Amino acid sequence: MGCGRNSDSHSNTSCVCDVVRAIKDIQDNAVNDECVDCPSCFLEPLGTLVSPARRDRADTRVFVLKNADGSPFHAFFSGENNACVSIFFRVEDVFDNCCATLRVLIPGRSDNGGFVPVNLVAGGDRCCINLERVCQVNRFRASNDCITVDLNCFCAIQCIADVDLGLCD
Repeated sequence: MGCGRNSDSHSNTSCVCDVVRAIKDIQDNAVNDECVDCPSCFLEPLGTLVSPARRDRADTRVFVLKNADGSPFHAFFSGENNACVSIFFRVEDVFDNCCATLRVLIPGRSDNGGFVPVNLVAGGDRCCINLERVCQVNRFRASNDCITVDLNCFCAIQCIADVDLGLCD
């Protein structure tokens, strides 16, 4: 079987699915409590990924999904300053047999307190995610674009940051 599927298992879920379900639960129950020391996708409450002592409000655990070849999964969002591709997501819903609706997050960087979108696509060939540009990303903004995925199709998930996108106001 392919990545995310274990033929010896009686379970229909993958570890990526389990983590995304946990992230959804954490986002749904966002509270500011005392935190633990080890950064992990399973940490509660939101805000603990960046700093265990963090007191900032957060409503989203930003994550990246990895394909079988190790490349980051990407999706499109309505273009903004020549940026229209992202590898960053927020889980909105998990349903059926590990399907999920993910909100595509707009990658950006700080510029004098403002938000500047980062174009993650490499040069003129427009085929590949430029990992150097990914390293410039330090802020996120919610797009109005969502994608539905089968979480069993991914081999890895990496939690990036806890942020406040203002979606829970």
